[in-house]
Amino acid sequence: MDGLISVITTTFDREDALDAVLRGLSGQSDRDFEVVIADDGSGPTTAALVADWTRRLGVPLRHVRQEHRGFRAAEMRNRAIRASCGAYCIFLDGDCIPRSDFIAAHRRLAEPSWFVAGNRILLSRRLTETVLRDRMAVERLGLGTFVRWRLRGDVNRLMPIAHIPLGAVRKARAASWIGCRSCNLAIWRSDLDRVDGFDSAYTGWGKEDSDLVVRLLRAGVRRKDGRFATGVLHLWHPPADRSALPRNETRLGEVVAGADVRAAWGLSRLDDVRAPAEIGAGPAPAAGPWPAAGVPASAGSSR
Repeated sequence: MDGLISVITTTFDREDALDAVLRGLSGQSDRDFEVVIADDGSGPTTAALVADWTRRLGVPLRHVRQEHRGFRAAEMRNRAIRASCGAYCIFLDGDCIPRSDFIAAHRRLAEPSWFVAGNRILLSRRLTETVLRDRMAVERLGLGTFVRWRLRGDVNRLMPIAHIPLGAVRKARAASWIGCRSCNLAIWRSDLDRVDGFDSAYTGWGKEDSDLVVRLLRAGVRRKDGRFATGVLHLWHPPADRSALPRNETRLGEVVAGADVRAAWGLSRLDDVRAPAEIGAGPAPAAGPWPAAGVPASAGSSR
């Protein structure tokens, strides 16, 4: 594909990890992309970090922030989508470091009416602490280093950083939503608009990405495998609070069994403050405008 790619990177109060991710994005061989930080209510330290990177990233960088009222990644991604300018969106978590060919590989795999589901290598707590403390450019290291880390249990696998041309095998799971994660997921903006983006009814950790993929498949968009091309390095973090997972799993089950293509509370309803109560996702937020709703808190060059 040709043209601008939007990398939408979620974060919440983890500046050391976000710094490493932005460092990885600064070293991309393909430079025709922008970065939109989707910030779920971080403090001023994150804003300062993004402002610093805006001056030196080398590509446009925007910071879109919503007030923190619990885990609202689906809504935050929608706000970042709305602020983005690219025809193709890559969702990347703020603790997943991309290697230098990440954008180039996703561009090479992009194909109309297909989304690309990438994968990741999990780093151990010990290795993560070393990477962050020493500001180690782990994304630049070769296979030999990862083999040594694998032997001592500091990474869970090696294959995501291997480069193997899979050809038609990449489409072998074209109709499957299982295993798709928004930590490394590429979707055409037109297809996101078709399904109205993520469903902000999902609050708390889990299943908002599965919901999106189910609706994409129902809309006729198919899955392409990004393995052996787009793998990222996922920094360790403490387990997320999964208290909302049963509720979200119930909601996902209803979506899988139903026929909906568009989100119950998607891109088109970002400013509908009554929506959460109407769809049973909890109390509605206080009346009034959303803080920084879709408005960048800092901006790079014009996009």
